[in-house]
Amino acid sequence: MKAAVIGASGYGGVELIRLLSRHPEISLHSIYSSSKDQVPVTNEYPHLHSICTLNLEKIDVEKIINEVDMVFLAVPSGVSKELSPQLLKNNTKVIDLSGDLRLKNPEDYKTWYKKAPIEQTWLDKAVYGLTEWNRETIKNATLLSNPGCYPTAALLGLAPVVQEKIIDGNHLIIDAKSGVSGAGRGLSTNIHFAEMYNNFNIYKVNQHQHIPEIQQQLVEWDQHIGPITFSAHLLPITRGIMTTIYAPLARPMTTKELHELYQSIYEKEYFVRVRSLGEFPSLKDVAGANFCDIGIDVDERTNRVTIVSTIDNLMKGAAGQAIQNANLMFGIDETCGLDSFPIYP
Repeated sequence: MKAAVIGASGYGGVELIRLLSRHPEISLHSIYSSSKDQVPVTNEYPHLHSICTLNLEKIDVEKIINEVDMVFLAVPSGVSKELSPQLLKNNTKVIDLSGDLRLKNPEDYKTWYKKAPIEQTWLDKAVYGLTEWNRETIKNATLLSNPGCYPTAALLGLAPVVQEKIIDGNHLIIDAKSGVSGAGRGLSTNIHFAEMYNNFNIYKVNQHQHIPEIQQQLVEWDQHIGPITFSAHLLPITRGIMTTIYAPLARPMTTKELHELYQSIYEKEYFVRVRSLGEFPSLKDVAGANFCDIGIDVDERTNRVTIVSTIDNLMKGAAGQAIQNANLMFGIDETCGLDSFPIYP
């Protein structure tokens, strides 16, 4: 099977190149950029020398749909809504890594992304690709919306307690920290080295576009979940997300009981690793790999549960999960091309 990557000059795009270049079942056929044409990708990323010999090409929809079986859209929000409907011709499948297809209510997209939304028809067609919790639907998808990085970490951490109605969903706090690669490759003052180094920032306070995405899925699992409090922080590191979640328990439960629940729910999930009782993951534990590591604890003094969920934002939070979903969509083993160890140290 042949794949194309649109937006290949960005961090999510180059991560897709890395993964697809060693995928045994999917071949990387072509790579595209809105700003480059016939430029060797090694001009942008010299580390790909002798690994990827493709040129970045100008986006040509007709050429793409006649040559490949699947297209990965690693593009900024606002671009996919124009390209996705055109790319779905000729039995081509589309995996969108942007936010254009994630929110089922177009008014929510308009409010949080400050852009005009795609037509409702396409939102209804798009399948939300939180792999571990939507596997059967993903298998039959032709248009897939890959979850955001923060939502992936938060939702995988919360799914067991929300679906089992173990927490009081009216007082849910999600405190998340991300490496700077999550901001993309574009330049801005807040990700300038002198601004980032030896610093730590909160941003988009109560206005982050991933808030409605997290909320939407939580309410689908449990309609009684109230509005969430979500805070995003920028760490002076390259990659990784740590999400620390606080929620009051709806009924008494010990740490051991909760840990056993998580183990039983995720025991067959290769990419979700529930850490040993009393152990919590760090960002190094998942760097460069498609794992989500989860640690949990119940504070009986406050009757709150603390859930720590870590992922690599460019892997399980973007390109890795996109490949995992593509594998499912084409009937390939889910772990194919994704079985590398985390990079340590």
